[in-house]
Amino acid sequence: MREEQINSEVRRLQISGIRQFFNQVQAYPDAVQLTLGQPDFPTPEHIKQAAKSAVDQNKTTYTANAGTMELRSAAAAWLAEKYDLHYASDTEVIVTVGASQALDVTMRTILEPGDEVIIPAPVYPAYEPLVRQCGAEVVYADTRATSFMLTPDHLNELITDKTKAVMLPYPSNPTGRVMKREEMEALHRILKEKELFVICDEIYSELRYDGTHESIASLPEMKEKTIVINGLSKSHSMTGWRIGFLFAPAWIASHMIKVHQYNVSCASSVSQAAALEALTKGSGDPEAMRKEYAQRRRFVVDSLRDIGVPVVEPEGAFYVFPDISSSGLSSEAFAVQLLDQEELAVVPGTAFSNFGEGGVRLSYAYSMRELEEAIERFRRFWSRCVPQRSG
Repeated sequence: MREEQINSEVRRLQISGIRQFFNQVQAYPDAVQLTLGQPDFPTPEHIKQAAKSAVDQNKTTYTANAGTMELRSAAAAWLAEKYDLHYASDTEVIVTVGASQALDVTMRTILEPGDEVIIPAPVYPAYEPLVRQCGAEVVYADTRATSFMLTPDHLNELITDKTKAVMLPYPSNPTGRVMKREEMEALHRILKEKELFVICDEIYSELRYDGTHESIASLPEMKEKTIVINGLSKSHSMTGWRIGFLFAPAWIASHMIKVHQYNVSCASSVSQAAALEALTKGSGDPEAMRKEYAQRRRFVVDSLRDIGVPVVEPEGAFYVFPDISSSGLSSEAFAVQLLDQEELAVVPGTAFSNFGEGGVRLSYAYSMRELEEAIERFRRFWSRCVPQRSG
């Protein structure tokens, strides 16, 4: 047997740049970590108790492929109440194993070899491998000159006869940018006329700091072509529970459920019980976390600007993506030297596509004590890289 017998697309895949750098950090036991998008809050107690009760009641069997009807109904009600998005719980909602599996199901349902997917970059690194495993191609929209926002100009330049889908990953990982109503409406004027899908990764929807999240699926003529992905990992600090949601019109969902069924059968029954508790009795749980993240965001952004590091204001999620190009170092070299010299771990921008060059990602899903120490280490390193702008 030879390695050439492995699927060629899989052979070309690389481990996520985020994880690659995280693994390097393990050699620095005293490093301050700002690498992972892992909330530092415990899952709320009432959600954990609901899971324990499910186990005690022997709710440990398969559920319906799409998830329990109770959870699908709760998810549909949650989306309607929060974001004025309306989906039928029996035909348009699928419970997935996290938002990651929802993305995989989406790509494998709609993509064929030769298709193209437009994705604004820098961006979460998992999208491209999922697209490529379907034999399709990613077409990146370089958003560095537009404050990390996808614009009508991007669409007009990049949409072709091969375009099958456009990805809207807002609030954004790694930049924290949020798509505001007027920006969404500008894209809507183009997308409503096109025969293509719109994929909205809205996993950070509950972490917006300047108002309520809005989805392009709520605009006229968009629901029928839009697939909305959400979940509880970030909003309720439930990353390990692996519960996500797919919301799509019945004509799309009827095909997605086939891919989902043969992929995982169903999401964990115990996790579904916890998710039901989160959506029915924990709708206010994200608020305390959001307030804390907002304070951390303000500290990190203001501190970086005080140091002299250019930063586009993040309006959501819990990341900031400062411009380190004036250091004279590549993103990779900057991150490696920062780790080596100051034992501070951040993620090089190139982990988020080549269009992340010139930036690094800092996660502020860490305690204020850790963030204060991190900023001090960053300040010392920056003063050596750019002494004329320090202080």
